[in-house]
Amino acid sequence: QVQLVESGGGLVQAGGSLRLSCAASGRTFSTNTMGWFRQAPGKEREFVAAILWSGGYTDYADSVKGRFLISRDIRKNTVYLQMNSLKPEDTGLYYCGAARSSTTARSDSLFDYWGQGTQVTVSS
Repeated sequence: QVQLVESGGGLVQAGGSLRLSCAASGRTFSTNTMGWFRQAPGKEREFVAAILWSGGYTDYADSVKGRFLISRDIRKNTVYLQMNSLKPEDTGLYYCGAARSSTTARSDSLFDYWGQGTQVTVSS
């Protein structure tokens, strides 16, 4: 099993920044891909960004490209999401997911483990 714990969410004004963290524990060696997803009230969960533990690959949703940056610290088993130039439409519950496969797809069905989420609220 793999446990994921997100942190770093909060309330911020439009144009501000936040950095989310996802700390992984347990059988982390069994995972290859880490991803961030978000869910706004009344909407489906959507892909935000993904990264391979091995490095060399990152992917971003078009809506966040150029504003968000995903990174990982292998020694700390932690993945980060630096969010800049935040917009009210970025508001939502942000989830960290881990996939056993080295998936480059953006579907949340391919991720095997999930955290509880951290709330991000961007005011206009």
